[in-house]
Amino acid sequence: MTVYFIGAGPGDPDLITVRGRDLIARCPVCLYAGSLVPAAVVACAPEGSRVLDTAGMSLDEIVAELEAAHAAGLDVARVHSGDPSIYGATAEQFEALRERDIPFEIVPGVPAFAAAAARLGVELTVPEVAQTIILSRLSGRASRMPETETLEIIAASRGTLVLHLAARQLPRIVEELTPLYGPDCPAALVARATWPNEAIARGTLGTIVAEAAPLGVERTALVIVGHALNGVSSTRSALYDDGYDRHLKPRE
Repeated sequence: MTVYFIGAGPGDPDLITVRGRDLIARCPVCLYAGSLVPAAVVACAPEGSRVLDTAGMSLDEIVAELEAAHAAGLDVARVHSGDPSIYGATAEQFEALRERDIPFEIVPGVPAFAAAAARLGVELTVPEVAQTIILSRLSGRASRMPETETLEIIAASRGTLVLHLAARQLPRIVEELTPLYGPDCPAALVARATWPNEAIARGTLGTIVAEAAPLGVERTALVIVGHALNGVSSTRSALYDDGYDRHLKPRE
């Protein structure tokens, strides 16, 4: 058997990968993080399969389910939101399976920041404006940030900054980033991108707190800050320039 850690994407059931959906459709056991993964994503699980929402389960309880499936020789679809490589508490599950010699495979998914950029209609990297995307978060109840990863330190490059689960700390974000990016720097809050109850606020560091307040968003949101949100600069990428020598398609 194999435990498949499947990235469900940002929420819209159509944004899971074909491989991810096919695995859910054939695995006799399915564990999904119901607080962030809609039930519609796992609705294709086989009839009679064991489908469990792990939102209220501890790590030990989850591992026990995986061990039971392993003993029975049953493949497991372990479905996480976004992509399993980021903010999914997957590393501790990987380690538990390695300790028990239970085979697993990781199936990537569409990460939340990519979905948020799509809903905003922007590219997060713009030539000579921002070529770095910083994915981070702030200290919270689940885990503290390392001392070397304070907001001031990670934002020093002034790249495009994407902060996960940060809606409640928006005033603090504005206060700490304004000296680095300036009050006119574009900023956005995107909550539950691609869900039916999606909410988006756009503004600048000087206005985003007021823009976001009517939404009443406290959880499951990204805060994105950076000049790339303004769109193209006066300098465009050479990639599609007529004079650019493409190795795969050289000029005639």
